[in-house]
Amino acid sequence: MKDADCIDFLQWALPRLRMRWPGFRRVRNQVCKRIRRRMNVLSCMDAGQYRSYLETHAGEWPILDALCRVTVTRFYRDRQVYAVLRDKVLPELAGAALRRNAGCLRIWCAGCASGEEPYSLAIAWQLELAARFRTLPLDILATDADGDLLRRASRACYGWSAVRNLPSGWRTAAFDMRDERFCLLPAFRTAVRFEQQDVRYDTPPGGFDLICCRNLAFTYFDTALQIQVAERLNERLLPGGILLLGVRERPPVAGSALEILSERLALFRSVAEGTLADPEVAE
Repeated sequence: MKDADCIDFLQWALPRLRMRWPGFRRVRNQVCKRIRRRMNVLSCMDAGQYRSYLETHAGEWPILDALCRVTVTRFYRDRQVYAVLRDKVLPELAGAALRRNAGCLRIWCAGCASGEEPYSLAIAWQLELAARFRTLPLDILATDADGDLLRRASRACYGWSAVRNLPSGWRTAAFDMRDERFCLLPAFRTAVRFEQQDVRYDTPPGGFDLICCRNLAFTYFDTALQIQVAERLNERLLPGGILLLGVRERPPVAGSALEILSERLALFRSVAEGTLADPEVAE
């Protein structure tokens, strides 16, 4: 299947999965390779045959859906975002949690893939913030629809490409080397728990100080589904809680009661008793 044929196929199939082609344009090679392998398994000679197969085998659609999950991830992705989380957002959310006598600082990472994002937050907390907030435990719920990715996340061992963005001191402090892999030490894993969950259909019980939903719903989902997800995310935020999206993502205007905290960094705040200062101008 040539690239042009795969593009045509995706433009036909993605709307049926409640996804949108523009989000896949730059990452289509990853998806197209998987679809080609699946076609070989089914002995489909071209995209037309696979399309016909889908039209007569309803059980193939969930398989195609899984093939269309994009997994581009690494530790400390978008350094400026993590710097602001570490220096401004997390400390102020932690302070607010202490003032209301919360039992912990709750974070939800939706679409966590193989765990780099939640573990990045756990490392930042442990190395930079835990000493300042000794009485406030960190609780990170990390969810993803892909069970294989979650099993990789639980193993917590990564290649150089995944950890290269981390500050060098963090790599030394947080990882052991095993068979040329960077394996996260247990002390940095205890705050993170993983659950298999698809944000399109289900969300965990609410009450989160911070929700990270980066490079997922507002890149790949169609507009109607984006609105539904945005509404559910906002419902799960505590008053004044923060929603972090990918730097190129924006929530649909019709789908959420969120105010812009930093458009450049894609940080948004639940519009209810919020007091967190703009991280780009706060002292």
